[in-house]
Amino acid sequence: MEKEPQKTEATAIQKAEPAQSPIIQIGELVRQSDGKIDTAGLEKMLEMQFRYEANEARKAFVVAMAAFKANPPQIVKDRTVSYGQTKYNHASLANVTACINSALSEHGLSSAWKTEPVPATEHEKAKIRVTCKITHVMGHSEETSLDALPDDSGKKNLIQQAGSTITYLQRYTLLALTGLATYEQDDDGNGAGKKPPTVRPPTDEEWGFIDMICKAVPAPDGMRVDRKKVAAICYEATQLYPYHEKAVPGIIRWFTDMDRPELFIPDNRSDWEKQEDMPGDEDSVPDTEADRTATEKFGKENEIVPCRFLCKACDHEYDRYIKIDQCPKCLTKDVIDRQAKQ
Repeated sequence: MEKEPQKTEATAIQKAEPAQSPIIQIGELVRQSDGKIDTAGLEKMLEMQFRYEANEARKAFVVAMAAFKANPPQIVKDRTVSYGQTKYNHASLANVTACINSALSEHGLSSAWKTEPVPATEHEKAKIRVTCKITHVMGHSEETSLDALPDDSGKKNLIQQAGSTITYLQRYTLLALTGLATYEQDDDGNGAGKKPPTVRPPTDEEWGFIDMICKAVPAPDGMRVDRKKVAAICYEATQLYPYHEKAVPGIIRWFTDMDRPELFIPDNRSDWEKQEDMPGDEDSVPDTEADRTATEKFGKENEIVPCRFLCKACDHEYDRYIKIDQCPKCLTKDVIDRQAKQ
């Protein structure tokens, strides 16, 4: 008589069977109904099916995001900006999206943006809103939105103003939704195959408290408190970021009493970023620098060449015409050709 195999702890564990889909139950009810189907009951079963699928999709999304964050991509700052005595690196939008989307796709996730105008109110001007959405292949998605005024620094036209703000918000909504940050290139430890220790980035709420601290700590003229350094110092000291408003006054006093010149960086924010109360980033450029760059690219206002034709009847200026001596707007022939030989 053979002995029964002894059950070990591993063999004793039973695998949990997945919950049966309500659509299977519907099929079984139809099979047993002999053509007599309770439509009300069937409708309830279909509602159960929809809720079941939505719940399964949500769970799959959570699992996929957890896997993504367990091995997040390292986004290296791939661009260098240098002017005067200022030099810094930043991650371009193309680099941010390429790194993140490649890693997201490995877990069945994808990202997309939606841009929409925010109408002006009695107290605020019209803004641009960018919404970033991350979607799982099973259909569940989550999103976050940021809005800001068009970037009117420098001599940008309306399209350039909108494009600058959209690019700015696209980068930050994607980073915020994935909980990632950009890193400086490292030719020392990383070049030898060593990676910097993984540190959890602050949440949106924690960044809010960090910004409150940065605004309250006195800074020398032309300088501002670096929010990233404040976050790093807080985490280094306590292994935590500021997470409660009650702790903020004490942390402000702590930083105010510090003798750490490296806490301050040049305030290169544009007037638009200051007006919007934005902390700024590596792309921040003061208006004087933006004006210089715009002048080099587009020329000064007094260098703009006027249109060739001017209609004396309606003051319409134009270059393209059907008939050289006829205004295309009012069709009169009282036209001045500015390039005509005197």
